[in-house]
Amino acid sequence: MEWTVTEQTEAAGCRFEVSAGFAGEDVLICLQGGDRPHLGCVVQTEPRKSLTGDGSVSATSSVLNFPGHKDEAICRWLSEKIAASLDRRVICTGGFHKDGITKKEIIEVQEAVQRIAEILCKKMHKKS
Repeated sequence: MEWTVTEQTEAAGCRFEVSAGFAGEDVLICLQGGDRPHLGCVVQTEPRKSLTGDGSVSATSSVLNFPGHKDEAICRWLSEKIAASLDRRVICTGGFHKDGITKKEIIEVQEAVQRIAEILCKKMHKKS
């Protein structure tokens, strides 16, 4: 598998990177950043029809976290956004760590993930 898209930005004063690629019909995403990039969780996401009944696509996820890691919040959001947008199964893994991170910096990281997700969706739609 080749990485199809890699996007970098800064969040909470740290480098932040997300790489994504197609593994056959599915998508693999690796999110990393902060002082010590790592693998804090694995999110497995399946696209499905939205429960709203409006015909839109949503997603359901299963998550494995390493003890004490909070990476699920950003990896799960990213995985579900990409799965619903591309209507494909997604595995997202990774982690972001910054010692002493503040609530404001956590919001910065979440906003960076949202911006990167929009860019990835657009670029991967073109390649699919």
